[in-house]
Amino acid sequence: MGSEMCIRDRSDPDKNKPKGLPDLLKAYEDMSFLHSREARPLRILAEYMEPEARFKEYNIADTIVFFGSARTKSREDAKKHLSAAKRHNGDVAGAERDLAMSQYYEAARTLAHRLTEWSKTLEGSDRRFVICTGGGPGIMEAANRGASEAAGINIGLNISLPFEQHENPYITRELCFEFHYFFMRKFWFTYLAKAMLVFPGGFGTMDELFETLTLAQTGKLSKRVPTVLFGTAFWDKAFNLDALVEAGTVAPEDLDLFHQTDDIDEAFDYLTCELTQHSLSNPVGYM
Repeated sequence: MGSEMCIRDRSDPDKNKPKGLPDLLKAYEDMSFLHSREARPLRILAEYMEPEARFKEYNIADTIVFFGSARTKSREDAKKHLSAAKRHNGDVAGAERDLAMSQYYEAARTLAHRLTEWSKTLEGSDRRFVICTGGGPGIMEAANRGASEAAGINIGLNISLPFEQHENPYITRELCFEFHYFFMRKFWFTYLAKAMLVFPGGFGTMDELFETLTLAQTGKLSKRVPTVLFGTAFWDKAFNLDALVEAGTVAPEDLDLFHQTDDIDEAFDYLTCELTQHSLSNPVGYM
């Protein structure tokens, strides 16, 4: 009789639980804890480990990152907005500006298409120089769209924001990420990047550009990341880096950290030459 009392029914654990006790919840299943201040290190680590696992699953060796404004429209959409503005007495000047800026959407789309076609010709089982963007509209959409139209997989590192940011429909679904922490998103931009194309943009674009230039200038990057500023007229007006050289706050050779152009062919030739010479034999992402 005594030995029988020690036998438990392991097929149904709830049969052995004393009546009146609440159900126990494991810490990693407790959403109120996981969203608490105390669990912030776990959330940060998750935004490192989960993308890493997915990149490994899909054999993503490295990337070409596109930055630029989320507000830039495609030529087709810009023409529609201009036509509507003229019909309804709207902001014609703004619509004309958007149409002029749409050249950068189309340039990003074309470059992403050509770079994807080029990368698909490379030998090896790893996916090399995959197009990567911030996952949103504008220039990001253009680059994901160009890669998708070339039948290539592409990456979107989206981030939760109260406005402007929503994932575009051209990202490869399995490689569409949603980040909470800006710094973890920036890590993945830089860690896998072997080249960057920077189109006209606002504060976010400037932030990503100058952070990358700072990492390169200070020797924190152990790899070469050729960077193209596309849109000479815009960049010459947006900032005067020659003034920094004149003031002695940067060295003249620091201006060699990037290449400026308005020409799609020149940008493509520059990047593919740089990648072939300096990155093709190193199919891994690193800082």
